[in-house]
Amino acid sequence: MTTVSPNERLVEDVAMVYFGTHGFVIKSGGILDDAGERANASQSILQRRLGAALHRLNPALPHDAVEQVVRSVARPPYPTLIQNNRWFHALLTDGVEVEYRDAASGEARGGRARLIDFDNPRQNDWLVVRQLTIAGPSGKFIRPDLTVFLNGLPIAVTELKDPTDTGADLNVAIAQLGRYMETTPDLFVPNLLLVASDGLLTRVGSITSGLNRFMPWRPAEGGLPTLEALIRGLFDPTLLLDYLRTCVAFEEDERGEIVKKIAGYHQFRAVRKARTSVLAHLKAPIGDGDGRGGVVWHTQGSGKSLTMLMLAGALVREPVMANPTIVMVTDRNDLDDQLFGTFAAGRALLRQAPVQADGRDHLQELLDRAAGGVVFTTIHKFTEAHGEISPRANVVVMADEAHRSQYGFVEGGARWMREALPNATFVGFTGTPLERDDKNTIHVFGEYSDVYDIRQAVEDGATKPLYYESRIVKLSVDDAGAAAAEAELEQAAQADGFGEEVADQIRIPLEALVGAQERIERLAAFIVEHWEKRRAAMEGKSMIVTMSRDIAARLYEVIKTLRPQWHDPDNERGTMKVIVTGSGDDPEPLRSHVRRKVERKRLAERFKNPNDDFRLVIVCDMWLTGFDCPPMHTIYLDKPLSGHNLMQAIARVNRVYGDKPGGLIVDLLGLADQLADALAIYTQAGGTGEAVRQVQDEAVPAMQTAFEKLRDFFHGCDYEAALYADPKAVLAVYLRAIDHVFAQPDGWRWLRERVKELSAAFALAVPRPETEALVDHLAFFQRVAAMIRKRLADEGGGTAKARQRDVDAAVRQVIGGAVDADQVIDLFAVAGLDEARLDILSDEFLKRVAALEQKNLALETLRKLLSDQIRITERTNIVQSKKFREALEGAMLRYTNKAITTAEMVSRLIDLAKELRTAQQHGTELGLSGEETAFYDALAENGSATSVMKSDTLRLMARELAEMVKKMPKLDWTQRESVRADLRRHVRRLLAKYGYPPDLSEDATQLVLRQAELSTENGA
Repeated sequence: MTTVSPNERLVEDVAMVYFGTHGFVIKSGGILDDAGERANASQSILQRRLGAALHRLNPALPHDAVEQVVRSVARPPYPTLIQNNRWFHALLTDGVEVEYRDAASGEARGGRARLIDFDNPRQNDWLVVRQLTIAGPSGKFIRPDLTVFLNGLPIAVTELKDPTDTGADLNVAIAQLGRYMETTPDLFVPNLLLVASDGLLTRVGSITSGLNRFMPWRPAEGGLPTLEALIRGLFDPTLLLDYLRTCVAFEEDERGEIVKKIAGYHQFRAVRKARTSVLAHLKAPIGDGDGRGGVVWHTQGSGKSLTMLMLAGALVREPVMANPTIVMVTDRNDLDDQLFGTFAAGRALLRQAPVQADGRDHLQELLDRAAGGVVFTTIHKFTEAHGEISPRANVVVMADEAHRSQYGFVEGGARWMREALPNATFVGFTGTPLERDDKNTIHVFGEYSDVYDIRQAVEDGATKPLYYESRIVKLSVDDAGAAAAEAELEQAAQADGFGEEVADQIRIPLEALVGAQERIERLAAFIVEHWEKRRAAMEGKSMIVTMSRDIAARLYEVIKTLRPQWHDPDNERGTMKVIVTGSGDDPEPLRSHVRRKVERKRLAERFKNPNDDFRLVIVCDMWLTGFDCPPMHTIYLDKPLSGHNLMQAIARVNRVYGDKPGGLIVDLLGLADQLADALAIYTQAGGTGEAVRQVQDEAVPAMQTAFEKLRDFFHGCDYEAALYADPKAVLAVYLRAIDHVFAQPDGWRWLRERVKELSAAFALAVPRPETEALVDHLAFFQRVAAMIRKRLADEGGGTAKARQRDVDAAVRQVIGGAVDADQVIDLFAVAGLDEARLDILSDEFLKRVAALEQKNLALETLRKLLSDQIRITERTNIVQSKKFREALEGAMLRYTNKAITTAEMVSRLIDLAKELRTAQQHGTELGLSGEETAFYDALAENGSATSVMKSDTLRLMARELAEMVKKMPKLDWTQRESVRADLRRHVRRLLAKYGYPPDLSEDATQLVLRQAELSTENGA
């Protein structure tokens, strides 16, 4: 049975205070069940509460119809949890279809039964249950710390941890929530969100969120993501119902895989603030505002497209808007397609399917309607003709990347858009800040309504930090020519920054210089060498940005010559591709890279797939904005970019993926000044924190510092003999190093954390020359950690296959070597312990351990094996496991306090292993099953009982107790006091019947009761 530490209980108690301020009723699981609110422990919906809420919210429904609704929501129709969760979310937001016969007229009626009162949030039934035990289909039980019920429906599950326990962090809590979903999927069918917290740190995710997608929840005004911040800022009934209805989207890909996306705190905040701003600025006749709905600045990679979808869904539901038309505007067709894809996938939130306008006439047709519609268009369609399209005031225009460099406010699309929709309200979204003198954008959209900058996003883990490195590949001209080219480069970058086409008189000579064949050959050689070293340290993808389509195609040809195995003409194969637009009239080699839209879409899917071998893409203009590829960690810039365009391009590598430590920008053309200007705009607009960090200033020193810590840690252990030889040839060095690790206080945890730290910093810095001196050292450290992890690590984390996926997800765990768990050198084999592993507690095996020269390794091996055996015993036998756990902990405490030597400790653990082996065998000698043995040990725990009673009598009692437990009803009797009392009476009668000493019977009763609970929890 789960025990709750005092500190964890304190976190739970404090949470109850916060919930209480919102008017939640608070109950324990035992009290809830004693009140008969569930028929049995497998019920996760509180059907009586749900029925009462349905009667209250739907007074016209007859009792039979209410019962019909209760039955239907309790029977999910689909085979998977995520399908059922999507189905149930629609019921929560839109109600349950119901048919019934009117009592007065006798006529058949139909409609939707409301599960929630959204108009009067506090009229709903709000309940938090502590420690509610729930049975899964397999008979196994779970007991979440807190379960939040809305009208009897479990919409949130919270797992709490002790903030002082370093071994029980939020990752452990999140993994536990995952196991809960596997054990009792029905509990999570109505689920809105999952919470992991230790009180001081709090993360929130959905039922499909991976570890990296559980995001911190901070208060709206900023601050730490505490449990208090979450409960006050989200579990207020009004806020929570707003979140439930507007901030949940389900996306299904072509393979049928569904992802549930919920808003982070910054997205929820932005939706609420932007909605308020829109409603306050509506034009007549529905408002008296100026149509400037505000600008939302959320840095790239922080989920801006999802925020736009959620805001659109929120506005669609606003009564004052009277079924508005939402016009989504982008500045390019590929961005239009990408944003449209997000909205199409989340169309349930919009309550309608979005439509893309084919041209100006089609756009006018779509907007020439009384109400409704979500329409996508590019800004350029407003330039095809001028004049008014729709005079309605319930039109909201949401513009992506709303700043002057994209739209042409004076003479261009933005001006004609305002004339076409004169009474619309305009909302601007941008991933980069507005320039201080950008009066046009502010004139149309207004001031910022919400800001989420790079510092906030990196702190929250919503994005990864960006690192910059200048590795210029020089132009092949004389000094005078280089100076002229640099001037043209500056002029081209300025034009690009203002959203203007680069003039031909600049483009042609500059392109000729940048694209000279000699330079392309040097560029290709550099990128191949650089990228291969990057991939050796960190798995992922990379992008090369070239100045023109021609340069992209010719660069591909040179790389193909250097690495022919990377090339394949088949779209479904090949390591590298060029993504450009064009036609059949383009000359070769460019023509071979021109693909249809559907082909480019398929290549985008391949590139985004971390397991696909397509790892290097060469682009010119495409995929530089609005393209999310989380595994991508390196971008090579060989094109003059500046301002917003530069910031958008470099943000391609800031997405979160596995243990990826950050994204690297490799400047090949000399864009340092342009980057400095772009960062100046960022800070002038109010952005905080470093937007881009220098590799040589941060990653390299971090790598060197981590290395120095590890080198100092191994002081006294000469490991360098193993650096330059085959690992199998220097196995003795590895044994000495591992022995050294375990000789240090908390050595394994310390080593694990420092190796991860060094690996991440190395992956960021590679292939700078400073990394060359460290690569062999890092390989050694990583192999030592891998060998320990394979045999001796007390770490969770699932199967070897799951760990392998985690490794492939980002930083390589063994530089230049195999990372598969089956290929890591086996520590036991090196130590000569492998041949005797058939029985790890056999005399032969224990002799071999005792004979090990490395006594710290011997000690750790024994400790690990004993802990594993005791952990197995804990599942079945309280007395045995308690006895040996206390013996092991007592011995370790004496050793830690230096009361006994390592050799004495090894001897003590060997004796303990033999005692454990004997204890495991004694049930068989008594002729008892494992469960019967557990009850026998409980009865015989008090020595005086065994002196009074015969062993045969205790055996009979043990068998009868085991049979009694088997006959217990399959419900949550461990939390039902009436059933516990009944069991207690049966146990007392049995003890009295066999003459168990009365003075010992109460202790025996309690111990037997605990053993019975354990047996039931394990499906006995």
